[in-house]
Amino acid sequence: MKEPVKILFISQEIAPYLPETEVATMCRELPQYVLEKGCEIRTFMPCFGSINERRNQLHEVQRLSGMNLIINDTDHQLIIKVASIQPARMQVYFIDNDDYFRRKGTVCDAEGKEFKDNDDRLVFFARGVLETIKKLLWTPDIIHCQGWMTALVPLYIKKAYNEDPFFRDAKVVYSVFGDDFKKKFRTGFHSHLMMEGIENKDLAAINGVKNVDFVSLSKLAIDFSDAVILGSPNVNTAITKYVAEKGLPCLPYSENYKEDYFNFYSSVYPPMAE
Repeated sequence: MKEPVKILFISQEIAPYLPETEVATMCRELPQYVLEKGCEIRTFMPCFGSINERRNQLHEVQRLSGMNLIINDTDHQLIIKVASIQPARMQVYFIDNDDYFRRKGTVCDAEGKEFKDNDDRLVFFARGVLETIKKLLWTPDIIHCQGWMTALVPLYIKKAYNEDPFFRDAKVVYSVFGDDFKKKFRTGFHSHLMMEGIENKDLAAINGVKNVDFVSLSKLAIDFSDAVILGSPNVNTAITKYVAEKGLPCLPYSENYKEDYFNFYSSVYPPMAE
């Protein structure tokens, strides 16, 4: 019997854990659709402090928690939680840390001001997901990154984890949305994201950019992706132009996204169509 295709969804937000935005709704419905099509999935998102853990029945997975990740020369404990969306029989894993995700709000405070450490939170989330996948002993065929908080995953997969048997053969799909953040990242982001296997030349999209913005971060993600999806009708034109210049497979915005995305996966990972 043919092995099911394994798809890892790394999402910035998922309903019902967060309000039903364009991104959160898509990241909720798409994994279920793929699961019902016979694929095997794992789904991750940040454990933002605004999530009601009791109501949503989140609980810590002790065997996966406990690792420390060093960000900006400081140890940060990686805590993994899990919950189930019962009607869909779908599990969601949450990346948590007291320093980065215990505050109320997602990427902004109550006054709408973006958190100044969103840059380091992005690093922690990306690395936390990949280390957890290794602990799960699970090898994805396709990795779908959804939203700018997942933007470092393509770089890490293709450079830092490129020889790792869990990731070396995976195809990376990056979805870019119209959810531009406004506060540029702090000076020093370049050094904070570095890992063994990554060289300065790999950061061409952000080299020379003192304070990384949404466009330059998106370009960095695109540089190391195998394919791109335009998840919104209003994606920044500088990004759509960059995708065209790179010549990558690109799926335009579609309201019929579940079926179209599933078919797009098959074109990116041909064994899926066999």
